[in-house]
Amino acid sequence: MNDATTASPARPVRPVLDVWCELQCPDCHAALEDLRALRERYGDRLEIRLRHFPLPKHPRAHAAAQAAEEAIEQGRGWPYIEAVLARTEELGKRGDKLLVDVARELGLDAEEMDTALIDGRHLLIVDADEAEGKAIGVTGTPTYVIGGERLDGGKSQDGLRARIEEIADRLLTEQG
Repeated sequence: MNDATTASPARPVRPVLDVWCELQCPDCHAALEDLRALRERYGDRLEIRLRHFPLPKHPRAHAAAQAAEEAIEQGRGWPYIEAVLARTEELGKRGDKLLVDVARELGLDAEEMDTALIDGRHLLIVDADEAEGKAIGVTGTPTYVIGGERLDGGKSQDGLRARIEEIADRLLTEQG
């Protein structure tokens, strides 16, 4: 999920936490609690960006990433992402139908979601995220990048939120 907003020149650029994720990944679902806590703690002082990294072992992840981009376009990115991540097992069984149903449940334009999945309008965003992830050494999800440091959450989330907070606090302090 890429934020298209730009910072004004008078305002310092806020630190960015890139979260390389895929929406069929149980480990990414487990990371949701940490992401919610980080969003609550930092609010708009820390930009949290979902970056797509669909894994070959999860055949529905690529479509889910495209659906997430459509939900972002419709103004409900995070609620959609959280709803899909809460149903990773069901996504594996129901595929695109689940993605459209979740859109409908959240009050999004489900027909437009279906059309976006068919026409592939968000494919380039997903592919670009995946390529960038590979270029910086991402091999699994979730993987976090903040302040130039890559943290692998695919094996364990233990201690990662504390490490992210430590880096974010340092970056915010350096900004003054």
